[in-house]
Amino acid sequence: QVQLVESGGGSVQSGGSLRLSCADSGYTYRRYSMGWFRQAPGKEREGVAAIGRDGSTNYADSVKGRFTISQDNAKNTLYLQMNSLKPEDTAMYYCATRISYYGLGFPPPLKEYEYNYWGQGTQVTVSS
Repeated sequence: QVQLVESGGGSVQSGGSLRLSCADSGYTYRRYSMGWFRQAPGKEREGVAAIGRDGSTNYADSVKGRFTISQDNAKNTLYLQMNSLKPEDTAMYYCATRISYYGLGFPPPLKEYEYNYWGQGTQVTVSS
């Protein structure tokens, strides 16, 4: 059974850094794409970063150059290194995984509907 648990959120000042982790368990061999999404109050959930099986990555324009997604397969853990944080990065961050290959495009998707399983989220707050 797939289970995703995020951690690493917190409060930082603008310009600071945080590293989010997502512990992944259950059917780990079926992870075709994993991603980070975020949702701020009053806004829709948006894709932040995604990584495919081949290590290819995709980033939202708003975080490109500041965030880095990576995966440690040995530890079954997904990471999101967030640097140069801005107040607009404040949101609940969610880890997600896609276990189906059918219809998977390239680069790894940043659309919510492309993913099957979700974690409970970890809060990131960036103050000015």
